[in-house]
Amino acid sequence: MSINEIESKVRELRQLQALIEEAQAEAETIKDAIKAHMGDSEELRAGEYKVTWKAVTASRVDTTALKKALPEVVAKFTKTTTSRRFCVA
Repeated sequence: MSINEIESKVRELRQLQALIEEAQAEAETIKDAIKAHMGDSEELRAGEYKVTWKAVTASRVDTTALKKALPEVVAKFTKTTTSRRFCVA
């Protein structure tokens, strides 16, 4: 690919990313409106649609506290990985 072709592709990519961000923001606005209507209800039926909004409980390891309390255990079980990050500036 030539530099001009790459520049064109990057321009197209940025335009598509802007459209995606706009659509995601609009989707969040709609979700917030539905949630506001639901209030404390966990389930809502609207025609053929069933909407649920339930509390979810998750447990996670507090790695900061674990590093302070047992640094040797953290070091023993820490796995380092390498990946590539694609960014357009």
